[in-house]
Amino acid sequence: MNRSLFMHPLVQLMWARVLEFIRQPEAVFWVYVFPLIMVVALGLAFRSEPVESMAVDIQESSTAQSIRETLETDLRFRLRISTEKEARRRLRVGKAELIVVADESSDASYKYLFDPTRPGSLLARNATDDVLQRAAGRVDVITTSDSEVRDPGSRYIDFLIPGLIGMGLMGGGMWGVGFAIVDMRIRQLLKRFLGTPMKKRHFLTAMMCSRLIFTIPEIVVLLVFSRLLFGVQNQGSYALVGLLVVLGGFEFAGIGLLVASRAKTLEAVSGLMNLVMVPMWIASGIFFSPDRFPDLAQPFINLLPLTPLIGALRQVMLEGVGLTAIGSELVIILGWGVITFALALRTFRWD
Repeated sequence: MNRSLFMHPLVQLMWARVLEFIRQPEAVFWVYVFPLIMVVALGLAFRSEPVESMAVDIQESSTAQSIRETLETDLRFRLRISTEKEARRRLRVGKAELIVVADESSDASYKYLFDPTRPGSLLARNATDDVLQRAAGRVDVITTSDSEVRDPGSRYIDFLIPGLIGMGLMGGGMWGVGFAIVDMRIRQLLKRFLGTPMKKRHFLTAMMCSRLIFTIPEIVVLLVFSRLLFGVQNQGSYALVGLLVVLGGFEFAGIGLLVASRAKTLEAVSGLMNLVMVPMWIASGIFFSPDRFPDLAQPFINLLPLTPLIGALRQVMLEGVGLTAIGSELVIILGWGVITFALALRTFRWD
C-alpha cells in the first residue's frame, strides 16, 4: 500500500479500530462465537420432527386406563393419568396441552379442558377427539389422501438465519460503533483527536467502515456454519445477500453514530441503545413473523430499520428473488443509513 495512503487519517483510524478489536477476546466472542451458539440452541430447540408430540393428561377415573390404551395407538401423544388438581396445575403451567375427563355416568362421553389461545392446546384437543371418535366407531363420509410437501427453506432454522443476520448487523452497528465512541469520549481520546488536522467526517466514516470489516466475516461464518450443521441453503444470489449485509451494516452504524453523537456516559448510551433496539427485537421479525401483530401496528413496524432488512434477506434466501423484488426495502435501508449518518455528522461533538 502506498505510504501516503496508509497514513491518511481515515485509514489510520480504521487500522487502529481493527487492532483494538482483535486484542479484546470478549469482543471476538460476542461477534463471532455467540451467534453460532444461538444457531445451535435455536436450531435444536425448533428442529423439524416427523411426529409432533402433544402432552395429554387423563383425569383419574374408572375408565382412565382404557382411554389411555385407546390414545396410545397414536404416537403423537405423551399420555399421563393425573388427579384433577395435578392435571389442572400441569395445564396451567404449560406442561400439558389438554385434559381429558371421562363422564362416569355415560359409557362414552368425554369433556376436554384446554386453552383455546394456545395453538398446541387446540391441536391436541382436535387430535384427541379424532382418535376417540374413531375408536367409538365413527366412519369418514368421504375418502381423503395425504401428500407431504417439504420445500427447501420451510424449516424454522431456515426462517431463523436471516433474522439472526439482521440481529447481528443491528447489534454490531449499535454497540460496535455507538458504544465504542462513548467509551473513547469518557477516556478523553476524542479530545486528543480535536487537536489534529483530521476532519470529523474522517473519524465517523472510519468508525463505520471498521465495523463493516468485522461484519462481513461474521456473516460468512454464520452462513457457512448453518449450512454445514443444519443444511441451510441460500435460494438466491450471494451477491445480493452481500449487498444487503453491507447496506444493513451501513444503516445500523449510522444509527449507532447518531445515538452516540452527544452521549457522555455509558449509562446514557446504553439506555438510548436499548430504547432504539428493543422495539426491533420484539417487532421486526427476528424470531417470528411481524405479521403476527395487529394491522394497526404494521405501518410502524415496516418503517423500523430492522424490518425491511430482515424481510429482504428472507425474500432472497428463502424465495430466491432478485434485486427488483426488494427495491422498496433497499430504499428504506439506504434512507435510514444516509439520514442518520448526515444527522450524526451535524450533531457530533468531540467533547
